[in-house]
Amino acid sequence: MNTQITPYENVIIVGCGDIGQRVAQRWQVRGVTVTGIVASEVSLKSLELQGVKSYQLDLDESEPNFPDATDQSLLYYFAPPPAKGVEDSRCQHMLSTLSNQKLIPKRIVAISTTGVYGDCAGDVINEDQIPNPTADRARRRHDMENRLRDWCESHATELVILRVGGIYGPQRLPLKRIQQGVPVLEESLAPKTNRIHQEDLADICVAAAKVDTAYRIYNVSDGTDSNMTEYFYTLADHFHLPRPRAVDWAEAERTMSAGMLSYLKESRRIDNARMLAELGIILRYPTLEIGLSEIDPETF
Repeated sequence: MNTQITPYENVIIVGCGDIGQRVAQRWQVRGVTVTGIVASEVSLKSLELQGVKSYQLDLDESEPNFPDATDQSLLYYFAPPPAKGVEDSRCQHMLSTLSNQKLIPKRIVAISTTGVYGDCAGDVINEDQIPNPTADRARRRHDMENRLRDWCESHATELVILRVGGIYGPQRLPLKRIQQGVPVLEESLAPKTNRIHQEDLADICVAAAKVDTAYRIYNVSDGTDSNMTEYFYTLADHFHLPRPRAVDWAEAERTMSAGMLSYLKESRRIDNARMLAELGIILRYPTLEIGLSEIDPETF
């Protein structure tokens, strides 16, 4: 499956935060008009400073008023789901508004999560794996995927879903957690984990807009085989911090947050072969060590 430059009249990014702004910059240098949709006034001003046409909308409203889109528009859906529940009402509100305003984009590219696969006991997982989300955060993302798929099928809109593992980069590192001495799980017990550098993810989002497909799902990961504890140890070593204390499951249950425990109870290795082959991606940061090599520990 080859990628090709697809002509879009404009690009709309719903949830134009960190990744959205990186994607916006990549389209701007191509001469494409970009519109960013954000929830906060702070984000609105940040986009304006970058020359991105921006709108402040509340997707928790049942009928937010969207900017115009044509049948040659590309829409990115990067908005986070609600904090609770198992449904993504924000995605539903957006889709209802698109229908009501008769705004039918050519393609939607959405960021989901590899969490939709649930716990796979450390097995290697490709896109053929049947989703089995066990945490509500993943159930909300799976609900988003299903809503987008159904809507795009009924409106003849192309859809690409990116199932992303953990995202890291200079502003996305859990250094405060390490500095506070929050314990980690013993490495022999730690689950397999997956991640992608923020710059690579932005490149992948652009490539996903150009691939020749009507509907496709891609696992997004740098493909390295590591575990959560190894990740924290690597960060501690790079930034000259003491390695966090390792604990067994019994102590972890007593000392760790419910959110962290939910991550630790899921283990899977993500196969990124489809992403590399079909999107033509050459990763800038194929390993965590390469990603960290450009971050000066003295600046943190």
